Amino acid sequence: MIIVNKGVNIGPLESKLIFELEKQGKRIFNFEEAVEIVDTSDSSVANVLHRLKKKKRIEEIQKGIYALNPARSGLEGDWMESIYIIIDHIVDEYYVGFWSAMNYWDMTEQIPKVNQVALTKRKRDVDYLGQKIKFIKISDKRFFGSVEERVEDKGFLVSSLEKTLIDSLTYPQHCGGLYEASKAVWSSRTKVDWETILNYLERVGVSAVTRRMGYLLDVLEIEIGVKLKKDFKGYRWLDPSSSKDDFTICKEWGLKLNLSEEELLGWRKH
Repeated sequence: MIIVNKGVNIGPLESKLIFELEKQGKRIFNFEEAVEIVDTSDSSVANVLHRLKKKKRIEEIQKGIYALNPARSGLEGDWMESIYIIIDHIVDEYYVGFWSAMNYWDMTEQIPKVNQVALTKRKRDVDYLGQKIKFIKISDKRFFGSVEERVEDKGFLVSSLEKTLIDSLTYPQHCGGLYEASKAVWSSRTKVDWETILNYLERVGVSAVTRRMGYLLDVLEIEIGVKLKKDFKGYRWLDPSSSKDDFTICKEWGLKLNLSEEELLGWRKH
Protein backbone atom coordinates (compact mmCIF):
# COMPACT_ATOMS: atom_id res chain seq x y z
CA MET A 1 0.00 0.00 0.00
CA ILE A 2 1.19 3.49 -0.88
CA ILE A 3 -0.56 6.49 0.65
CA VAL A 4 -0.81 9.34 -1.86
CA ASN A 5 -1.62 12.75 -0.39
CA LYS A 6 -1.47 15.66 -2.83
CA GLY A 7 1.85 14.60 -4.27
CA VAL A 8 3.32 13.24 -1.03
CA ASN A 9 3.77 9.50 -1.45
CA ILE A 10 4.21 7.54 1.77
CA GLY A 11 5.22 3.91 1.29
CA PRO A 12 4.00 1.03 3.50
CA LEU A 13 7.13 0.83 5.66
CA GLU A 14 7.25 4.60 6.00
CA SER A 15 3.59 4.79 7.03
CA LYS A 16 4.08 1.92 9.47
CA LEU A 17 6.85 3.83 11.21
CA ILE A 18 5.22 7.24 11.40
CA PHE A 19 1.78 5.88 12.38
CA GLU A 20 3.26 3.78 15.18
CA LEU A 21 5.36 6.70 16.43
CA GLU A 22 2.23 8.86 16.49
CA LYS A 23 0.31 6.12 18.29
CA GLN A 24 3.04 5.78 20.93
CA GLY A 25 3.36 9.55 21.30
CA LYS A 26 7.07 9.36 20.44
CA ARG A 27 8.22 12.69 19.09
CA ILE A 28 11.92 11.85 19.34
CA PHE A 29 13.20 8.38 18.45
CA ASN A 30 16.43 6.59 17.63
CA PHE A 31 17.48 4.18 14.92
CA GLU A 32 17.05 1.11 17.13
CA GLU A 33 13.45 2.07 17.94
CA ALA A 34 12.76 2.50 14.22
CA VAL A 35 14.16 -0.98 13.54
CA GLU A 36 11.93 -2.46 16.24
CA ILE A 37 8.82 -0.79 14.79
CA VAL A 38 9.47 -1.47 11.10
CA ASP A 39 10.72 -4.99 11.88
CA THR A 40 13.03 -5.38 8.90
CA SER A 41 16.76 -5.18 8.14
CA ASP A 42 18.92 -2.26 9.25
CA SER A 43 19.62 -1.30 5.64
CA SER A 44 15.90 -1.22 4.80
CA VAL A 45 15.19 0.94 7.85
CA ALA A 46 18.03 3.28 6.85
CA ASN A 47 16.37 3.68 3.45
CA VAL A 48 12.99 4.34 5.08
CA LEU A 49 14.52 7.05 7.25
CA HIS A 50 16.32 8.57 4.27
CA ARG A 51 13.06 8.79 2.30
CA LEU A 52 11.16 10.28 5.25
CA LYS A 53 13.85 12.92 5.67
CA LYS A 54 13.54 13.90 2.01
CA LYS A 55 9.75 14.13 2.43
CA LYS A 56 10.20 16.29 5.56
CA ARG A 57 8.33 13.83 7.77
CA ILE A 58 11.32 13.50 10.11
CA GLU A 59 14.43 15.56 10.93
CA GLU A 60 17.78 14.07 11.90
CA ILE A 61 19.00 15.80 15.06
CA GLN A 62 22.29 13.96 15.25
CA LYS A 63 23.50 10.62 13.95
CA GLY A 64 20.90 7.98 14.84
CA ILE A 65 18.44 10.32 16.59
CA TYR A 66 15.40 11.78 14.83
CA ALA A 67 12.49 14.11 15.47
CA LEU A 68 9.08 13.26 14.03
CA ASN A 69 7.20 15.98 12.18
CA PRO A 70 3.71 14.99 13.38
CA ALA A 71 0.55 14.91 11.28
CA ARG A 72 -0.45 18.34 12.57
CA SER A 73 2.63 19.77 10.82
CA GLY A 74 0.62 19.64 7.60
CA LEU A 75 1.53 18.49 4.12
CA GLU A 76 4.69 20.59 4.06
CA GLY A 77 6.02 19.01 7.24
CA ASP A 78 6.84 22.42 8.72
CA TRP A 79 7.45 21.71 12.38
CA MET A 80 9.96 22.63 15.05
CA GLU A 81 10.10 20.62 18.26
CA SER A 82 10.80 22.42 21.53
CA ILE A 83 14.54 22.82 21.86
CA TYR A 84 14.30 21.71 25.51
CA ILE A 85 12.75 18.41 24.47
CA ILE A 86 15.45 17.95 21.84
CA ILE A 87 18.19 18.55 24.41
CA ASP A 88 16.67 16.10 26.89
CA HIS A 89 16.75 13.32 24.27
CA ILE A 90 20.31 13.74 23.04
CA VAL A 91 22.15 13.94 26.38
CA ASP A 92 21.72 12.24 29.73
CA GLU A 93 23.46 14.18 32.51
CA TYR A 94 23.06 17.85 31.69
CA TYR A 95 21.29 21.07 32.50
CA VAL A 96 20.28 24.04 30.39
CA GLY A 97 22.41 26.79 31.85
CA PHE A 98 24.28 30.07 31.62
CA TRP A 99 22.68 32.78 29.46
CA SER A 100 20.02 30.30 28.27
CA ALA A 101 18.93 29.68 31.87
CA MET A 102 18.98 33.43 32.59
CA ASN A 103 16.62 33.89 29.65
CA TYR A 104 14.41 30.99 30.78
CA TRP A 105 14.02 32.47 34.28
CA ASP A 106 13.35 35.98 32.87
CA MET A 107 16.54 37.34 34.43
CA THR A 108 17.40 39.07 31.17
CA GLU A 109 15.50 40.33 28.18
CA GLN A 110 18.36 39.29 25.91
CA ILE A 111 17.73 36.20 23.77
CA PRO A 112 20.91 34.10 23.42
CA LYS A 113 21.96 33.18 19.89
CA VAL A 114 22.65 29.62 21.02
CA ASN A 115 21.11 27.20 23.51
CA GLN A 116 23.75 26.51 26.16
CA VAL A 117 23.91 23.19 27.97
CA ALA A 118 26.24 22.25 30.84
CA LEU A 119 27.89 18.82 30.75
CA THR A 120 30.79 17.12 32.51
CA LYS A 121 32.02 15.55 29.26
CA ARG A 122 32.91 17.02 25.91
CA LYS A 123 30.28 16.80 23.20
CA ARG A 124 30.10 18.22 19.72
CA ASP A 125 27.58 21.04 19.22
CA VAL A 126 24.31 20.21 17.49
CA ASP A 127 22.28 22.23 14.99
CA TYR A 128 18.55 21.54 14.87
CA LEU A 129 16.75 23.45 12.11
CA GLY A 130 18.99 26.46 12.57
CA GLN A 131 18.92 26.37 16.37
CA LYS A 132 22.41 25.73 17.69
CA ILE A 133 22.87 23.72 20.88
CA LYS A 134 26.24 24.50 22.44
CA PHE A 135 27.60 22.05 25.00
CA ILE A 136 29.85 23.56 27.67
CA LYS A 137 32.01 21.25 29.74
CA ILE A 138 32.34 22.09 33.43
CA SER A 139 33.98 20.24 36.31
CA ASP A 140 32.18 17.56 38.30
CA LYS A 141 32.50 19.74 41.41
CA ARG A 142 30.51 22.55 39.80
CA PHE A 143 27.91 20.31 38.18
CA PHE A 144 24.95 20.59 40.55
CA GLY A 145 21.89 22.71 41.25
CA SER A 146 19.53 21.70 38.45
CA VAL A 147 15.74 21.46 38.68
CA GLU A 148 13.18 19.78 36.46
CA GLU A 149 10.85 22.01 34.49
CA ARG A 150 8.20 20.97 31.98
CA VAL A 151 7.34 22.04 28.48
CA GLU A 152 4.06 20.67 27.19
CA ASP A 153 4.05 17.15 28.70
CA LYS A 154 7.81 16.61 28.75
CA GLY A 155 10.42 17.31 31.41
CA PHE A 156 13.88 18.84 31.03
CA LEU A 157 16.63 20.03 33.37
CA VAL A 158 17.67 23.66 33.87
CA SER A 159 19.88 25.28 36.49
CA SER A 160 17.86 26.56 39.44
CA LEU A 161 17.45 30.28 40.03
CA GLU A 162 20.21 30.13 42.63
CA LYS A 163 22.63 28.08 40.53
CA THR A 164 21.98 30.30 37.51
CA LEU A 165 23.20 33.30 39.51
CA ILE A 166 26.25 31.40 40.71
CA ASP A 167 27.08 30.29 37.17
CA SER A 168 26.71 33.85 35.85
CA LEU A 169 29.51 34.90 38.21
CA THR A 170 31.60 31.77 37.68
CA TYR A 171 31.36 31.76 33.87
CA PRO A 172 30.61 35.37 32.88
CA GLN A 173 31.99 34.64 29.40
CA HIS A 174 28.95 32.40 28.81
CA CYS A 175 26.42 34.74 30.41
CA GLY A 176 26.87 38.16 28.84
CA GLY A 177 29.45 39.34 31.38
CA LEU A 178 28.92 41.06 34.72
CA TYR A 179 26.57 43.57 33.08
CA GLU A 180 24.00 40.80 32.52
CA ALA A 181 24.88 39.13 35.82
CA SER A 182 24.09 42.34 37.72
CA LYS A 183 20.68 42.49 36.04
CA ALA A 184 20.09 38.87 36.96
CA VAL A 185 20.97 39.43 40.62
CA TRP A 186 18.70 42.47 40.80
CA SER A 187 15.71 40.94 39.00
CA SER A 188 15.77 37.77 41.12
CA ARG A 189 16.65 39.34 44.48
CA THR A 190 13.22 38.58 45.99
CA LYS A 191 12.82 35.19 44.31
CA VAL A 192 15.97 33.34 45.31
CA ASP A 193 16.80 31.60 48.57
CA TRP A 194 19.85 33.50 49.79
CA GLU A 195 20.79 30.76 52.22
CA THR A 196 21.05 28.42 49.23
CA ILE A 197 23.16 31.03 47.42
CA LEU A 198 25.59 31.10 50.35
CA ASN A 199 25.76 27.30 50.44
CA TYR A 200 26.43 27.20 46.71
CA LEU A 201 29.18 29.81 47.01
CA GLU A 202 30.88 27.64 49.60
CA ARG A 203 30.36 24.50 47.54
CA VAL A 204 31.86 26.04 44.39
CA GLY A 205 34.78 27.25 46.51
CA VAL A 206 36.02 29.97 44.14
CA SER A 207 36.86 33.17 46.00
CA ALA A 208 36.48 35.32 42.86
CA VAL A 209 32.81 34.26 42.64
CA THR A 210 32.17 35.21 46.27
CA ARG A 211 33.91 38.55 45.74
CA ARG A 212 31.83 39.33 42.66
CA MET A 213 28.62 38.48 44.47
CA GLY A 214 29.58 40.60 47.46
CA TYR A 215 30.47 43.56 45.27
CA LEU A 216 27.21 43.32 43.31
CA LEU A 217 25.16 43.14 46.49
CA ASP A 218 26.92 46.30 47.69
CA VAL A 219 26.48 48.36 44.51
CA LEU A 220 22.89 47.16 44.10
CA GLU A 221 22.22 47.87 47.79
CA ILE A 222 20.69 44.46 48.39
CA GLU A 223 20.49 43.33 52.01
CA ILE A 224 20.48 39.55 52.48
CA GLY A 225 20.77 39.49 56.26
CA VAL A 226 24.20 37.88 56.45
CA LYS A 227 27.72 38.88 55.56
CA LEU A 228 29.79 37.15 52.94
CA LYS A 229 33.22 35.94 53.96
CA LYS A 230 36.10 38.26 53.11
CA ASP A 231 39.02 36.04 54.10
CA PHE A 232 40.88 36.28 50.80
CA LYS A 233 44.20 37.57 49.56
CA GLY A 234 45.26 39.29 46.37
CA TYR A 235 43.00 40.64 43.65
CA ARG A 236 40.72 39.10 41.04
CA TRP A 237 39.04 40.58 37.97
CA LEU A 238 35.50 41.79 38.40
CA ASP A 239 34.69 40.70 34.85
CA PRO A 240 37.31 38.47 33.22
CA SER A 241 35.26 38.51 29.99
CA SER A 242 35.64 42.30 29.57
CA SER A 243 38.62 44.44 28.57
CA LYS A 244 41.41 44.57 31.14
CA ASP A 245 43.10 47.72 29.77
CA ASP A 246 41.69 50.08 32.41
CA PHE A 247 40.68 49.26 35.95
CA THR A 248 40.51 50.55 39.50
CA ILE A 249 41.02 48.65 42.73
CA CYS A 250 38.34 47.71 45.23
CA LYS A 251 40.20 46.82 48.41
CA GLU A 252 37.07 45.78 50.30
CA TRP A 253 36.31 42.93 47.90
CA GLY A 254 39.78 42.35 46.50
CA LEU A 255 38.69 43.09 42.95
CA LYS A 256 40.18 44.77 39.93
CA LEU A 257 37.21 46.76 38.64
CA ASN A 258 37.48 46.70 34.86
CA LEU A 259 33.87 47.93 34.64
CA SER A 260 32.84 51.19 36.25
CA GLU A 261 29.72 51.23 38.38
CA GLU A 262 28.06 53.30 35.65
CA GLU A 263 28.93 50.71 33.02
CA LEU A 264 27.90 47.83 35.25
CA LEU A 265 24.50 49.30 36.05
CA GLY A 266 23.83 51.00 32.71
CA TRP A 267 20.68 48.88 32.29
CA ARG A 268 18.98 50.93 35.02
CA LYS A 269 18.69 53.83 32.58
CA HIS A 270 16.52 51.84 30.19
